[in-house]
Amino acid sequence: MKNKLQELRKNRKLTQEQLAEIIGVSRQTINAIEKDKFDPSLPTAFRMAQLFEKKIEDIFLFNDKD
Repeated sequence: MKNKLQELRKNRKLTQEQLAEIIGVSRQTINAIEKDKFDPSLPTAFRMAQLFEKKIEDIFLFNDKD
């Protein structure tokens, strides 16, 4: 699933490791999500949306062809 996580993270001047610690996942998970290799769990997506003050659909772009 395409996403805007890296852009949002960099705008907040957060490293992958810092974001991972805040969200409660590993840095490798953040890296995989940013590279569209892993889709986060719903609770993780909600935590990200809350942190960035966005709706989930503003961060993660669903394409039913994926």
